[in-house]
Amino acid sequence: MSTTVTRTPADVGRYASDALRDDHFAACDAVYALGATALAEQDVDTSFGTTHVYRYGPASPAARSRTPIVLVHGAGSCSAMWYPNTPDLSAERPVYALDTPGDPGRSVHRAPLHRPEDAARWLEETLDGLGLDRVHLVGASYGGWLALNQAHRAPGRLASVTLLDPGGLEKVGLRFFVWIFASLFATYAPKSMRPRLAAWLEQPVLVVPELRTMIRTAVRAYRVRRPAPLPLTDDELSTLRTPLYLALGKRSLLVHAQRQLERVPRLVPGARAEIFTSTGHAPWMDHAREMNRRMLDFMTTAESDAAS
Repeated sequence: MSTTVTRTPADVGRYASDALRDDHFAACDAVYALGATALAEQDVDTSFGTTHVYRYGPASPAARSRTPIVLVHGAGSCSAMWYPNTPDLSAERPVYALDTPGDPGRSVHRAPLHRPEDAARWLEETLDGLGLDRVHLVGASYGGWLALNQAHRAPGRLASVTLLDPGGLEKVGLRFFVWIFASLFATYAPKSMRPRLAAWLEQPVLVVPELRTMIRTAVRAYRVRRPAPLPLTDDELSTLRTPLYLALGKRSLLVHAQRQLERVPRLVPGARAEIFTSTGHAPWMDHAREMNRRMLDFMTTAESDAAS
């Protein structure tokens, strides 16, 4: 009697074992507990697997009726990374935080979605499944590429796009990968050394114990299978018409901040761009309160401009 063996495609992410997955989920839950309490969780079926979504919301009925915010996290992480932002953002608007299939969250990845057209289709299907016709899309790092790609390929639902030190603006260089690996090794450093390493590497993960544990369990538990995205060209950027806010870390190793500060507003009509000092790749963490306020103000302005 023959046995059929189902193999996971080479470019589909997966957990190495159920036990490691469960350890990682416990670590994620400890990070979620640092932020706002989710009102609900749900799984949305898409062509690429299920997207796990955390929903947060304001107490005020008037605020609950505002255009919602959708958060898309960075590579190798999950929506727990938004814990510094969910309290402020969800106090003023409904917030939906997505676990991207192919990363170590609670989504289930079944088909590759790293091609730009597939990524846009996945996000459209997710927003459709949530019943969201109009959203303010926020993406950080790799999530910034997903948001930028959406503005280019499927902007119909987007009231605005906020890009936080995003991918998709230039080719990912060796310096970024060196920083990622150095940061990972630093998570194993003695506790007494971590504050100094965190300052040197500009890596806040090292001084938040719950976040450090989450990153370490993710690396052990999950096998990410995804190439780095190709950046948008000048011609592609110049087609964007969605209100856009770009926030960059002055010492980011993913993008050349000054270069993109000059480039993006030149190519994208009306785009707002600024550099946050005293930070590298994580302005949404290092300057969380200020970042939250600026994002909310930008969204309000975008809605006001659209109505006028």
